[in-house]
Amino acid sequence: MRYSNVLVSLDIGTSRIRVIIGEVKNGAIHIIGVGTSVSEGLKKGAIVDIDQTVQAIRAAVQQAERMTEVPIREVFVGISGEHVQLVPTEGVVAVSSEDREIRDEDVIRVVQAAKVVAIPPEREIVDVVPREFIVDGLRGVSDPRGMIGVRLEMEGYLITGAKTVIHNLLRCVERAGLSLAGLFLEPLAVAEIALTKDDRQLGVALVDVGAGETQVSLFQHGDLVKMGTVPLGGDHVTNDIAYGLRTTTEEAERVKLKHGCALIDEASETETFRVASIGSDHEVEYNQVYLAEIIEPRMEEIFLHVRKKVLEMAGKDPAGGYVLTGGSMAMPGVLRLARETLGAAVRVAIPDYIGVRDPAYTTGVGLIQFAAKQMARLGAYEAAATKPKKRPAKASSGVFERVKNWLSEFI
Repeated sequence: MRYSNVLVSLDIGTSRIRVIIGEVKNGAIHIIGVGTSVSEGLKKGAIVDIDQTVQAIRAAVQQAERMTEVPIREVFVGISGEHVQLVPTEGVVAVSSEDREIRDEDVIRVVQAAKVVAIPPEREIVDVVPREFIVDGLRGVSDPRGMIGVRLEMEGYLITGAKTVIHNLLRCVERAGLSLAGLFLEPLAVAEIALTKDDRQLGVALVDVGAGETQVSLFQHGDLVKMGTVPLGGDHVTNDIAYGLRTTTEEAERVKLKHGCALIDEASETETFRVASIGSDHEVEYNQVYLAEIIEPRMEEIFLHVRKKVLEMAGKDPAGGYVLTGGSMAMPGVLRLARETLGAAVRVAIPDYIGVRDPAYTTGVGLIQFAAKQMARLGAYEAAATKPKKRPAKASSGVFERVKNWLSEFI
């Protein structure tokens, strides 16, 4: 196996940390390994305990390595949350070649020019995402390379994040013995799996229901236009179950995954389960209907807040409806409840790869697909095959610069 053709994603979530190993063969991605561990050091998507997060990352990495016997050295990581912002930007350069043909270096220079903006000192530029290029006044160009022109412009947006959050994330990756191969905006990565070209063009709300919070991203005319978060997620459902059944959160999570149903009408009275009560040495029996009566109100609340957030950002429901993903979206009854609550077209996005056909893996698989797409633009696999692997970076001050340089090369 050529390790240069292996991409690894690290999805650091509030409840789970997932490592996914993908191999690229003839332009196609094959998922060859998965590692999962319980996440203890995060709250609402933010790292609150570095040591616990590092231990969880190492556990997930070791599990994936045992499955594939592939050593993991570099990972692609996603970033999202309330601290991430989209800032409009533009860049202008003169075409440098004598024959006026626009080449890779011209695209890189115009992207770099778009980064020259004033941002608050507590924020960091994560990425630059072009929306369109303009060649001598001709708008709507998606890829200007090979065209003839004198003036090249780019309109897009900067992705910025809180410096503290980003550096804590990088510190955890480093202390786990890994190098950062790339840092991507999660909604863009998830969209690689969840959305079609028509979805992006028509207009759709991509809803990623995490454990601690829900990320809402609006796509229109082919681009990501707005983002927002709802401070509710799967953990709130788990806490409701723990309170309603008078049991531990660990037991509540197990019950939710195995017997949960998001719609009372679809729950079964004959499906029963036993739960150990707190402060007692005996178990109590419940049926799925009783459990659904706890789950449905909270899930309905999440969807109502999602629609409220979309209306705040867009003023109306998206023409293409809503696309849901995230581990909780695998629960029976979720799709019907979402359709009834949102009053629009709704579907659940699931990765179509063996071993990860679960909405919980959408982010991890999306990161791999997004990375492969970025690298393939300039034939990075051929370059990587002849370049020796670097050891994990030891200085945190240099890691972020290396990430930014990497992004500059492959945009």
